Amino acid sequence: MDIMKPYPQIERLRFILGDQLNENHSWFQEPNSRTLYLMAEMRQETDYVVHHAQKVLGIFAAMRLFAERLRSLGHQVHYLRISDPENKHSPALNLRYGQETTGAECVEYLEPDEYRLDQEFDAAAQNYGWKMKSSEHFLTERTTLKEMFQGKKTYLMERFYRQMRLSHRVLMQNELPLGGQWNFDAQNRKPYKGTPALPPLNDSKHNLIPLWAEIEQAGIQTLGESCADSFPWPITRTEALELLQLFIKHRLPWFGDFQDAMNTSEPFLWHSRLSFALNLKLISPLEVIRAVEAAHLSRPETFPLHGVEGFIRQILGWREYMRGIYWAEMPDFALKNYFDHQRALPTWFWTGNTKMQCLSQAIGQSLQHGYAHHIQRLMVTGAFALMAGIHPDEIDRWYLGIYIDAFEWVEITNTRGMSQFADGGIVGTKPYLGSAAYIHKMSNYCGSCHYKRQEKLGDDACPLNSLYWHFYHRHRERLRSNPRIGMMYPTWDRMGVEQQTGILAQAERNLDRLEDL
Repeated sequence: MDIMKPYPQIERLRFILGDQLNENHSWFQEPNSRTLYLMAEMRQETDYVVHHAQKVLGIFAAMRLFAERLRSLGHQVHYLRISDPENKHSPALNLRYGQETTGAECVEYLEPDEYRLDQEFDAAAQNYGWKMKSSEHFLTERTTLKEMFQGKKTYLMERFYRQMRLSHRVLMQNELPLGGQWNFDAQNRKPYKGTPALPPLNDSKHNLIPLWAEIEQAGIQTLGESCADSFPWPITRTEALELLQLFIKHRLPWFGDFQDAMNTSEPFLWHSRLSFALNLKLISPLEVIRAVEAAHLSRPETFPLHGVEGFIRQILGWREYMRGIYWAEMPDFALKNYFDHQRALPTWFWTGNTKMQCLSQAIGQSLQHGYAHHIQRLMVTGAFALMAGIHPDEIDRWYLGIYIDAFEWVEITNTRGMSQFADGGIVGTKPYLGSAAYIHKMSNYCGSCHYKRQEKLGDDACPLNSLYWHFYHRHRERLRSNPRIGMMYPTWDRMGVEQQTGILAQAERNLDRLEDL
């Protein structure tokens, strides 16, 4: 069966991936009867890791609605569903088949965000004369960061962020940062104790049961809850813009204070939940940044600078920075294992069934919603995996699969770099880990935990406390000269041999019983 048979006289064929749903792209400004857009739901993309059910469901739903939107604007779209027999389940194979069938002389694709897809497209493009076009989404080019730090051993996020602020004139007063400083992170670390009251989520609720049935019938393996009967995430540009406005109105006023907080009864707290829409390109980073900046400039008393700057830094700084590192360091980055960690991920990472309340909460929330915010990812699941010596490949696969917003270009640099320090300091300047004291400070998790947060020794002692010191002890040769480690080793040395021996023995028992923690 010829997939393009209904489309005669096609001169230009263009391929759109599932995370390239940008209706403001220059491709779509004027319909052309001789241009055909090809989209496909592919097993290659659903199967390279086990993805969260909401991730597969949300991407497929957004793709289908995007195809309908393009048709309503006058464009021709050929859409291959997951079960269509002519679907080759590979971007390059589908595009080549489309080229052969239509005879299109001009074949184009948008720059992929992931290295593996870039390699696949590039190999085919060299053979068949295809052309890659900009995705017109990011605020930097793939090479911007590498060029900025050419000849340097590390990439300094703060320098990059300041340059981005200057280049795009964001929160600037002439050549100086608004408020007299670039970074207000120190003001963004309050725990949330129930006040002020959180507003309702006001999510869009989609009935995606028929689509979910197709996914299940195709035999796609997923994890977590599908929420197919009332899917909550934005899957159109209109919904993404509505979510942005709801965030600004109801959550941005308090975002800065509580962006690092964690709470057993509030999985989303004051966060925007825009990352899924951003990473599908339903909305652009610049329009989000400008909307948040405008809110502060119009009503600074309602939208305080420390929250606005903190939110903008995550997009203008961190998101672009991580993409830059990805393209500067791949494919070698995916092989880095600085600490030579080798342990397997405990099976309860896939169920949440652990007596450690902080891990149970962060994992359970991730399975239920496909979401956890940056501190839960970095300082709970990530810090535990780092202290337990989990192989970076194991934790990479878990993060890439479980989160609805996870695509390799942003996941692997955050996970293998920032969270696991497997890159040896390319992304972050120190390992990020914490004992029960940090969890207690930033959450209410410890109050209902099986373990005692203040204890280091004994069956009831919080495992984090001994694992924390065990990590520093076993990696002393690598870390003792790190200036950001500060007082860790002097503090450890002052404990004395007897206390150290007890803590290390406790940690070894915990490592031996990871499955039972």
